[in-house]
Amino acid sequence: MTDHVASCSCGQLRIIARGEPVRVSICHCLCCQQRTGSAFGVQARFSEDATTVEGDSTQFARTGDEGTTAHFHFCPSCGATVFWRADAIPGFVTIPVGAFADPTFPAPTVTVYVDRKHAWVRLPDGIQSLD
Repeated sequence: MTDHVASCSCGQLRIIARGEPVRVSICHCLCCQQRTGSAFGVQARFSEDATTVEGDSTQFARTGDEGTTAHFHFCPSCGATVFWRADAIPGFVTIPVGAFADPTFPAPTVTVYVDRKHAWVRLPDGIQSLD
């Protein structure tokens, strides 16, 4: 079984995810755009039972467009978001793919909030849209 290790920029906060993600997705919602400072977010979802957190985190709760809340955990030293838990998806942890710093990480298979996608963004062929 493969371990995937994600960390903040300074390495103080880490999350180890065992096995393969249950889903890797691209999100174009405005909240993900603000969170990442980019035009979209790419994230991997793992069963909470398959993850171990090391280090201290500060938490920020954000309520999204659909009225559900996600609890983002970020490093109190460098500020990088390392994982979050969404109230609407109990039992799972979501990790930004960039936090793994692994160019061989599995590609996204799902995209959401495509109606908010920047016009210049091109999605992978065959990706499933859940909007």
